[in-house]
Amino acid sequence: MTTPSGTGPAAQPDRTSVDTPAEKPSGTTTDATPQGGAHAGDVARPEQALHHPSSPVPTTGLERTGMFGAHGSGDTSGYGLLISEPYTPAPAERPYGGWFDEVADALLAAMHERSIPPLALLQTTVANGEITFYIHRDFLTVMLWAIRDDESLRFELASSISGVDYGEGVPKRLHVVYELTSMTYRRRIRLEVAVDVDDAHVPSAVAVYPTADWHEREIWDMFGIVFSGHPGLTRILMPDDWLGHPQRKDYPLGGIPVEYKGAEIAAPDQRRSYS
Repeated sequence: MTTPSGTGPAAQPDRTSVDTPAEKPSGTTTDATPQGGAHAGDVARPEQALHHPSSPVPTTGLERTGMFGAHGSGDTSGYGLLISEPYTPAPAERPYGGWFDEVADALLAAMHERSIPPLALLQTTVANGEITFYIHRDFLTVMLWAIRDDESLRFELASSISGVDYGEGVPKRLHVVYELTSMTYRRRIRLEVAVDVDDAHVPSAVAVYPTADWHEREIWDMFGIVFSGHPGLTRILMPDDWLGHPQRKDYPLGGIPVEYKGAEIAAPDQRRSYS
């Protein structure tokens, strides 16, 4: 670390927000309190391994039979006895490889510095050359502040925020996925938060990443996930008076029958199910 003017002790890193370097903005992790509160004994320690989850990450699917999961009619694919097991993201083991370990260590240090408890980080998964951190919903906001502002992380850009519905019968079927990019270090990580359909509330990221405004509106519109604290959570694709959320797996397809000469194709919601 360099010393200003070549004299005196080494300069301490500036922990203020990258948006307002002259003063600390309200809402950063240094003064935010997670929902439910954190206890002194719950503070994350750098020596704790990231691959030990505080609680299990939910399964993202159901067991399927046959090639296409068809029900109520013959399976003509020739794979009628095929069984696809539900997929559950597996926790990664150290070392993760490449710069993943550096980011994981920096994240643990940032959590410790900001008194974010270990249960905020449910699991770390490395797959297909990408690293994903599964975050507890109650600590999402403080984690985002830390990931954006910590000098060793600096993920300043929310490249994409999207929603996923894994379908009926899946615990915590609704997920919000955050693709974050560090323009400083040229890195990308993924955060993921899972919620139940009966409690589809996630803290808004607009205060941390202003461009999350439109992403969260689209997720609300399509999946019905409510982003608490959003400055104007309204539909962005469908009309304001539209009922339902079209990209949920239980949303009716609707449609009308299509007539051909000597045949009629049933409306989409009357055809056999493939899910």
